[in-house]
Amino acid sequence: MSEKLDRRKKYTRKVLKESLITLLAQKSISEITVKEVCEIADINRSTFYTHYSDHFDLLDKIEEEITEDMNKYLNSYSYEIEEESIQMTEKILEYIIENKFMFQTLLNKDAAPTFEKRMMELTRGFMVNNWLSENYLKREESKYLSSFVISGAIHVIKDWLANNMDQPPKEMAVMINNFINYGFSYLD
Repeated sequence: MSEKLDRRKKYTRKVLKESLITLLAQKSISEITVKEVCEIADINRSTFYTHYSDHFDLLDKIEEEITEDMNKYLNSYSYEIEEESIQMTEKILEYIIENKFMFQTLLNKDAAPTFEKRMMELTRGFMVNNWLSENYLKREESKYLSSFVISGAIHVIKDWLANNMDQPPKEMAVMINNFINYGFSYLD
């Protein structure tokens, strides 16, 4: 019986998440109501409130889940070894492909203004702990360098999504890592 309840809970949460993402593709989080989410999910509001306090809480849980998944990828490879760094980036890009609609929607600042910032903070923490600290940059320099690098990578990924992922993840991973590691000298 417990297994059946767990499956039902998972299904309910999945449908609510998908419903919110569908609405976010059309309008911002502040324009969405719990009632709309429930109508699309075909779930009553009391069921919604047993899982989430409001639609902002639901969005926060979606972002937390993605952050946890991305954190696993970031911490399962060594950034110092270029081949592993490329594998890590490729794995993240494959995850983005699997969740294309969700990433396209959440990376739209009008729909979900906190998601891109959350991804930047996650990646900045990883970079500062694993890459920039070894290069002995001053704290202020590392903060700005990480913002520069991460913003560039996020926008490359956004363009890649907008271009219907016209390059395979492996090629994009190599490209992004070359941009990060070699900058303009990569063009020489």
